Amino acid sequence: MSFKDKDSIIKSVPQTGFFGHPKGLFTLFFTEFWERFSYYGMRAILLYYMYYELSKGGLGIDQATAASIMAIYGSLVYMSGIIGGWIADRLFGTTRTVFYGGILIMLGHIVLSFPGSVTALFISMGLIVIGTGLLKPNVSSIVGDLYSDEDTRRDSGFSIFYMGINLGGLLAPLIIGTVGQEYNFHLGFGLAAVGMLLGLIVFMVTKKKNLGLAGSHVPNPLTQEEKKRTFTIIGIGALAIIVLGAISISTGFLTIDRFIFLISILGIVIPTLYFIFMYRSPKTTEVERSRLIAYIPLFIAAMMFWAIQEQGSIILATYADQRTDLHFAGMEIKSSWFQSLNPLFIVFLAPVFAWLWVKLGNSQPSTPKKFSLGLFFAGLSFIVMIVPAYMNGTDSLVSPIWLVISFFLVVLGELCLSPVGLSATTKLAPAAFSAQTMSLWFLSNASAQAINAQIVKLYKPETEIIYFGVIGAISILLGAILYWMSPKIQTFMKGVR
Repeated sequence: MSFKDKDSIIKSVPQTGFFGHPKGLFTLFFTEFWERFSYYGMRAILLYYMYYELSKGGLGIDQATAASIMAIYGSLVYMSGIIGGWIADRLFGTTRTVFYGGILIMLGHIVLSFPGSVTALFISMGLIVIGTGLLKPNVSSIVGDLYSDEDTRRDSGFSIFYMGINLGGLLAPLIIGTVGQEYNFHLGFGLAAVGMLLGLIVFMVTKKKNLGLAGSHVPNPLTQEEKKRTFTIIGIGALAIIVLGAISISTGFLTIDRFIFLISILGIVIPTLYFIFMYRSPKTTEVERSRLIAYIPLFIAAMMFWAIQEQGSIILATYADQRTDLHFAGMEIKSSWFQSLNPLFIVFLAPVFAWLWVKLGNSQPSTPKKFSLGLFFAGLSFIVMIVPAYMNGTDSLVSPIWLVISFFLVVLGELCLSPVGLSATTKLAPAAFSAQTMSLWFLSNASAQAINAQIVKLYKPETEIIYFGVIGAISILLGAILYWMSPKIQTFMKGVR
């Protein structure tokens, strides 16, 4: 995008009107708020819907398989962002891509809002995976289009936008979770569809007035010849996948377990190929190659962290449902409510951490050391879950306070690692691959959940101490190794702190 194009976009956006920020931030804040409301609300009850018996309104899927499906689902959501970025860059621009993504997400929730089979579940997941891939990365990109590169409000704008994400994630389990568990799962999924519909309405009604030209630019459009060739390849590839899938499923070769295993393998292979491609590219300089080497241990650390953090909606959700005393302080708690703890703690603690890093200035820990702190807190969040099982065994229900402590600790780790990881990615990325390196960062979460799909099968109440203990200890050990290696990693970062 030329400076002239960027200047035209900035001039087309009303620059005040939402807490001193461009009016377009209102549109994007509430679009993302409702999208996250729908996604996290659905996710708060999805695991229970899968493994609850038919008599309780569920699908009766084996609990271990349901846990693996949840992990693969999360992995595919993050992988699909690569497709969404390409479609926005080469075909539609970010605004149209966001709209199409919202439509697919809403359709996915609508499919789940009606009683159906496992087939309907997978159709719904497919629609939401593709829709989220189209919407999630691109709505964030439009936020950047609202500000000039010199605008000092940019970081504050992203902070406000991030707050919208967490507010949606905070309220969704309390509302959709309650409706889904108290009344009917399908009614809960229907509320998620309504949430996405509200987001689309906000987006379409306010887009023209508030966003101006933001998101309308196609950075690297396909030529007519490229479109013809690309669509032909995509069509042939899609047809081949459909035919092979139909044959494999009908013959019994492609089972749920084999599909999960395939995605688990891809979760390792795809980022590995990314690293190799960027490192060997002639567009990557020697300094950038050194920084890519420094990025590898950070990527591995991020995978370990997300492998624990993302189990909050799988293993800890199961723990809340089956191992926790849901009567506390004279009230009955819904197991889905615990999914609100992560965004709740982030809303309160994110400003504290932002202030802390500014206050410490040059005395703050280096990026690798912050990552090691993230791993330490993540590991500790699992280690603490050993205590109730060690004290009282696994046959009795435990206080919900243990889950609160676990979620609190992992959020401390998240605030040490996640925003720092985003910042480090922008600094360490080769200039020719800045956008793709950001995609690589999000793949750390996809890879973690792909690996989780195999790990979560091992959890049972009788293996609880070993499960939490081993995973927690590995995270703390990796954190210690990373801390020890941090001076060496810092030298490979070539001046980036």
